[in-house]
Amino acid sequence: MASSQVLQHAPIRRVAIFGGTHGNEMSGVFLVKHWQRQDSTEIQRPGLEVRPFLANPKAAEKCRRYIDCDLNRTFDPEKLGKQLEDNAPYEVKRAQEINQIFGPKGSPDAYDLIFDLHNTTANMGGTLILESSGDELTIQMCRYIKDALAPDGCPVFLIEHPNLKYATTRSIAKHPVGIEIGPQPQGVLRADILEKMRRIIKHGLDFIELFNSGKEFPPCTVEVYRIMEKVDYPRNKNNEITAIIHPNLQDQDWQPLKPGDPMFLTLSGKTIPYEGDVTVYPAFVNEAAYYEKQQAFVKTVKVKLGARGLRAS
Repeated sequence: MASSQVLQHAPIRRVAIFGGTHGNEMSGVFLVKHWQRQDSTEIQRPGLEVRPFLANPKAAEKCRRYIDCDLNRTFDPEKLGKQLEDNAPYEVKRAQEINQIFGPKGSPDAYDLIFDLHNTTANMGGTLILESSGDELTIQMCRYIKDALAPDGCPVFLIEHPNLKYATTRSIAKHPVGIEIGPQPQGVLRADILEKMRRIIKHGLDFIELFNSGKEFPPCTVEVYRIMEKVDYPRNKNNEITAIIHPNLQDQDWQPLKPGDPMFLTLSGKTIPYEGDVTVYPAFVNEAAYYEKQQAFVKTVKVKLGARGLRAS
């Protein structure tokens, strides 16, 4: 539970908004280019530097997820500190460039906060992604954004797990926040999805402006979906998929999956049920980009995160 103690935190002075970490997730690419080339007034706030940034320009130009490897998995200390050969993967080189601009990761010089804009083909709505259950500033921000968007839902996905390491692009910042909006096909723009992303960014920047101006936020709790494990499709000895997402599960991101519920369906019509012991809440259900990662969806469980009261020091 949240304590009555107030956390005093330094004002947020430098924020980046990343689009195109994956070059075929078009909402972030489109918005960042708009803010860079035409109109950045909507993301500017008094006393705050906000920098829109195209993370993977080569992939965005070709409308591909990546050129050589997934940029959103390359920000681990080993890759960031490695001396690279000329033939190193493009995204590993790019990660080092981004780390120099917005980091270095884990240093006092790193950007205060990065919003990383993503689209998913899954029916996840407007989802916020947190990387740490102990980041009270971003927990407070999530509470603010959820309240601002109500009655529209805004799930919060916590990817903190002892055995799952993501090394995301946004993890350079002291406070990383992912924004995952769907459903939207790869390489496609949808006005409703783009507008939802735009609204989340607006409310996130509003929160920072209020915080910097001296507003005190009371203690809060936020319900989040914490990742448990990744689930692969059924496969044969040749590693080929033998069953697909069951119609009852398709598009049911964040909905309860109970023991015995249909999970997969073979082409011969056999239903493969969920055989777990507890109710879980699937996310990234049938995400197109995760076929190569051998992932049909992720299991999550609901937990509550607490944050102390917050004000700028």
